[in-house]
Amino acid sequence: MKSFWQFVYTYGVLPPLWLVIHLLGLVKRKVRRGIRGRRRLFALLESQVARNLSSGTRVWFHASSLGEFEQAKPIIAELKRRRPPVRVIVTFFSPSGYEHSRRYPLADVVSYLPFDTPRNARRFLDLTTPDCAVIIRYDVWPNHVWELRRRGIPILIANATMRMTSRRLLPLVRQFHVHVYDAINNILTVSPNDAEAFALFNLHTPVVEPIGDTRYDQVSIRSVEAKKRHLIAESILHNKKVIVAGSSWPEDEAVLLPALRKLRESDPNLLFIIAPHEPTLEHLEELEADLQGIANIRFSALNDYCGEPVIIVDSIGILMALYRYAHVAYIGGGFKQNVHNVLEAAVYGIPVVYGPRHKNSQEAVTLAQRGGGFVVENAAALHETLRLLISNDQLRMQAGSAAGEFVRQNVGATERFLMHLERYL
Repeated sequence: MKSFWQFVYTYGVLPPLWLVIHLLGLVKRKVRRGIRGRRRLFALLESQVARNLSSGTRVWFHASSLGEFEQAKPIIAELKRRRPPVRVIVTFFSPSGYEHSRRYPLADVVSYLPFDTPRNARRFLDLTTPDCAVIIRYDVWPNHVWELRRRGIPILIANATMRMTSRRLLPLVRQFHVHVYDAINNILTVSPNDAEAFALFNLHTPVVEPIGDTRYDQVSIRSVEAKKRHLIAESILHNKKVIVAGSSWPEDEAVLLPALRKLRESDPNLLFIIAPHEPTLEHLEELEADLQGIANIRFSALNDYCGEPVIIVDSIGILMALYRYAHVAYIGGGFKQNVHNVLEAAVYGIPVVYGPRHKNSQEAVTLAQRGGGFVVENAAALHETLRLLISNDQLRMQAGSAAGEFVRQNVGATERFLMHLERYL
C-alpha cells in the first residue's frame, strides 16, 4: 500500500506542484528567489559537506522558514553544548529562512531542501549522511521521510501541531498521511489537543507525546540577550509611556493610526514605535504619508531625534529587542490574515493587544483567556483598550504579570525534546 501512495504522490502530485511553483515564480519574487537558490544546490551542498562535516554525530534539522527555525535554535544550542562535536545540518524550504540563516554560527551546513523527488532525496542523504533527522512543526516532505525510513535513520517532529479540523484528516488525504507519519519515530506535539488529533490517524510506529513548545524557551533566551542591547537612548524614553506596534501590515495600520491620533490628544507624552512587518521603502513612505500632521522619525535617524512622538523602524532583526522598552505592545497580523508572534512581547511581562484574526495562535487565545492579551475588533476598541492600559497602572501591571507568567510556565520543552532525541544519538 505504501508503494501505491508513493507512486500517486511522486507521479500524480509532484509534477503539477512543480509546475505551479514555477508559474508562481513568474509573478512572485519570493518564489522566484527559492527557484534560483536551488539551481546549484547540490554543488554548494557538496562543497559545504567536504569543508565542514568532519567527525562527529550528524543531526539534520529541517524548517519551512525563518519563524519555524527559531523553534529549532534552543534545541541546537543545547545539543551543541551537551554533545560536542555534534554536527548540525540545517535545511529550509523558504528563501526567507535560508537567506537569513546562511551564517547561523551553530550550523555546520545550511542549505535549501531539494525538491521532493525520490532521486533528490537519495542524493541529499548520500551527501549529508545524517544519524538523525528533526523536522520542525509541520514541513514534512514524504519522499525525504520515506528515504530516511528506508535507511533506518530516526525521524522526530518537534513542536508538532494538528487541529481536529485539519484537511489532513479528510478521508483520502488521511490515508496518504498515515503512510507518511507512520515512517516517523517520534511526533512530539505542543499540546495534548494536538496529540489527540494525531491519534485519529491510528498510527502504529510513532511515539506521539505532548511535550510543549520550544518557542517559549527561545523567546526566554532571546529576551535575556535583548536586554543587553541599548537601541534607544534613555534621553528619548525619559518620562514617556511607550507603545510598540510590531509586525504591522497596512491593514493593522489602518486601525492603529486613528487610535494613535486620539491617544495623542489625551496624552501628548506617549511615544509610539511602529515596526512594519515589511519595511520596504514604499511601505515606509506610505506610512509617513499616513502620519501627516504627526511628527515622526525613522529609527536609522535617531541620532537626530528632536522629540518626535512616532519612531518608524526601518530595519529588521531588532523587533524583539524593542519590545523591552514597551509599556504595552500591539502585535500585527490580526487585521490581515493571522496574528504574528505574541510571545516575543509577552516574555517581558507587558500586556499584548491584537486584532480579531488570532485563532491561528493558541498562545494568543490562551493569553486573552488569562488576562494578558486583549483582542480588539476595530479602531475605536483599540483606542479604548490602549487608553485604559496606559492610564491605569494597576490594570497594566496585572495584565503584564499574567502575560509574563504564562511564558514562564511553558518554558522547558527543549529539555523534554532532547530526552527523546538523545536516545538515538
